[in-house]
Amino acid sequence: MGASATMLFKAHTRRVLARPKTVFPIVLFFLLLIYLVQKRDIYRAGTHAAVEVVEVDIGEQPVPGAQREEKLLRELRGKFEQESKALEKDPRAFAIFGNTLETLVEQDIRSRPQEDNLTPSNNGTEFTNEQPFVFNPYPKYNNAAWKARHAEYVPCRGPTGSLVEDIRVFKGRPRNFPDPGFGSYEDLGLDQNLCFERETRMGQYGVSPVMGEDGKPLEWDTIDWGTLQRECRELNEARFATSGPPNIYVTAADEKKVKTNNDDSQNFKRHMDHHVRRQAGSSGPSVTNTTSTVKEPRTALLLRSYTGKEYTDNDKQAIRSLITELNLRTGGEYEVFLFVHVRDDSDIWSSKEAYQQVVQTAAPREFWNITVLWNGKAVDRMYTKLPDKARRVHNGQFLPVQMFMQEHREFEFVWNWEMDSRVTGHHYDVLNKLSEFAKKQPRKGLWERNERFYVPGFYGDYDKKFRSAVERSTSGSTIWGAPEVSVVKPIGPNPPVPSPDQDKYEWGVGEDADLITLAPMFNPINSNWVMRNQVWGYRNQDFPWGKLPRRATIITQVRVSRRLLDIMHVEDLRGNHVASEMVTQTTALLHGLKAVFTPMPVFFDRPWDGAALARWFNGGPKGASGGFGSAMGWGQEERYQGSTWYYRALPPQRLYNNWMGYEDTAIGGATWEADHGRPCLPAMILHPIKEIKPTPPGWVTESKLPYK
Repeated sequence: MGASATMLFKAHTRRVLARPKTVFPIVLFFLLLIYLVQKRDIYRAGTHAAVEVVEVDIGEQPVPGAQREEKLLRELRGKFEQESKALEKDPRAFAIFGNTLETLVEQDIRSRPQEDNLTPSNNGTEFTNEQPFVFNPYPKYNNAAWKARHAEYVPCRGPTGSLVEDIRVFKGRPRNFPDPGFGSYEDLGLDQNLCFERETRMGQYGVSPVMGEDGKPLEWDTIDWGTLQRECRELNEARFATSGPPNIYVTAADEKKVKTNNDDSQNFKRHMDHHVRRQAGSSGPSVTNTTSTVKEPRTALLLRSYTGKEYTDNDKQAIRSLITELNLRTGGEYEVFLFVHVRDDSDIWSSKEAYQQVVQTAAPREFWNITVLWNGKAVDRMYTKLPDKARRVHNGQFLPVQMFMQEHREFEFVWNWEMDSRVTGHHYDVLNKLSEFAKKQPRKGLWERNERFYVPGFYGDYDKKFRSAVERSTSGSTIWGAPEVSVVKPIGPNPPVPSPDQDKYEWGVGEDADLITLAPMFNPINSNWVMRNQVWGYRNQDFPWGKLPRRATIITQVRVSRRLLDIMHVEDLRGNHVASEMVTQTTALLHGLKAVFTPMPVFFDRPWDGAALARWFNGGPKGASGGFGSAMGWGQEERYQGSTWYYRALPPQRLYNNWMGYEDTAIGGATWEADHGRPCLPAMILHPIKEIKPTPPGWVTESKLPYK
């Protein structure tokens, strides 16, 4: 209470205490004064306090008292453990492990376009009698249809000096391999009857010996992947825009903040400018564009890393495959960057020499010229209205990505890519299918579909049965455009009709998604997810704490549009921020932008049926994945331990170890393969993958939960 208010209160008290009939007015006055002071203090807490208020969904799923809540969560955990333990005895349990080329079935079941991607290889293999096929999932470059809309595609050379070659695959799927518990190959347009084996999939990236043009083994340290990417893009520069529009959402006041946030943030900009100029240097002829063609969008893939990381051979092989399949083979449609967080106090901004010295210690030599450094100092100087906790990488993972986009305007999209994820299938095939699926999604019911795992064994097909089921369960509560939030001025388009009932699933079809995620965008309120209340800003006197609509996705491997990154940048300049796993999803929601959870296939090591998966993962209000008892909540994450996509999952490491020829949990390794055959896997995105290297005999991968 302020001094003047205190004196006023004491004087008034002295006057009325002599009058015994005024007790009731005294009490009223005292309560009113306390209320006004508390309201003032709450508002003055400003943007530097994290929201700690839980919103209760009254009438549908009230949050019980703390003790009762914990009791219910323990009971849920115990029931899941009981069901999971029982499924271990099922003969179908652990069928995702130990599958090889010797058990392939359904080799000729695929669509005609999928068959057109396959050409018999001229070379067989020593480890199987199965016929390998060259896999080409790329557009039909330079045919008549292509030339009608695009400038000419020019093929690029790879590290050996020859034109890039496509990988090889095998037709079929292992006999005992289960269907995905979540997601769908068919709905994404992926061929589920292809099997990828390590040598035919990754051999040209170093899994097998690679020979240069001189016939000698290739020395990878002599390769400059930055130059290869630049030269490839220059050959195809008629296809792409060399620059992009400015950030139109930055106001004059925002610009003033940026200009005054000098030193390290401006040094980051100067080094970005140098990187852009270095990439823009000419090294050869290019094809001239024509007036009838359109510029193709480009995507940057930021591979997240940090100083002090030790790169395994497999890490390097994975990076080479990303660059080759996404950049060199496409003529520059993608560009891969090693995006390195400088964790120590190195003064990387003092000079180009200091910057380059850190590059050379932080990255393998072959990747020096694709490496971009960032540090906390640059982020701090750019986003001064955010508190320290919000700017740290745990909560602010996308802040340097936003800064990257402000300087690299030539990219329309950015993939934020985790170093510890792996794609067993073909990178371009998988990412292109995710993008196409997202583009064709209508906005009607989209946020409601985004909130749920797609369980094909429970819902049926995606476009009809799943969509209808979600619409029935959420009737009358469909999000239609941006929600009305007084602290946000949405930048997205207004709905074409007042009500979603008037739309025939047309709005949004053909619109590129501003956000693509690989897991549901759940409502974290009441979910017991540990980061649910990490909110800064987004409030004023009329919009109190805890009321901000939020969405979150576990694992930050997402594709983000330039438009979404631009408005995220502006919100952070103004002091509005949420945790890393919420920021892309929540900003897209608040601004009415198109966000799509793509139903990537996810497998389980136990034979859960569709009804059980829906119950354990979509058990929230109206069948959503959030809410009380959510699988994302603290103490409930054991549900993911047997899956192929979650940061505490066990199967990814086991599967990948075996796939690379290493023993894990009594499967894999040279002796095992001699008896059973070479492991192969369908196209999957696995996470987490840590430190892939030869394992000792008897090795068993473990994944321990922190709450056990």
